[in-house]
Amino acid sequence: MSVKIRLQRHGSKKRPFYFIVVANTTAPRDGKFIEKLGTYNPLTVPATVRISRERSLHWLDKGAQPTNTCRRILSFKGVMFLKHLMRGVSLGLFDEATAMEKFEKWNGEHEELVAKREETHRKHKSDKRHEAMKESVRKVEEKNATRAAQIAEAEADANAADADAEQAPASEEQTEG
Repeated sequence: MSVKIRLQRHGSKKRPFYFIVVANTTAPRDGKFIEKLGTYNPLTVPATVRISRERSLHWLDKGAQPTNTCRRILSFKGVMFLKHLMRGVSLGLFDEATAMEKFEKWNGEHEELVAKREETHRKHKSDKRHEAMKESVRKVEEKNATRAAQIAEAEADANAADADAEQAPASEEQTEG
């Protein structure tokens, strides 16, 4: 029996939500599974992943093969790196305490990087909104300035016409007298 770590789709149409599961390769995608390892929500920014590192590592050690997407998720969460470190422990390259120390160091750096990316995304998103708002305000101001110029021009033409109308009767009176 071949076992895979794969995604099991849930959620409604165009709103995917996935369970990360260990399943037999012959089982249908959304069918029977052996164990649920976590969840993956690609709709949030950044994508939300909750996974049990211990159980994932357990299944990887037993020979479960992750699909490409699950491999990327496991790598992102550090499970693949932890597996690599545990292989070094089993080969006698270093002890388990050193492996966990290396993993904790990597995990701390990784969390900082993810937090920095989230902050950059939030800032970029708000900057985009701010720029869009500035652009719309600029367009409205241009439109208002154009309207004000048209109104001023129309008033000037109306005043000139009134002045011509007042001068015309006065000149007729001068010619009669």
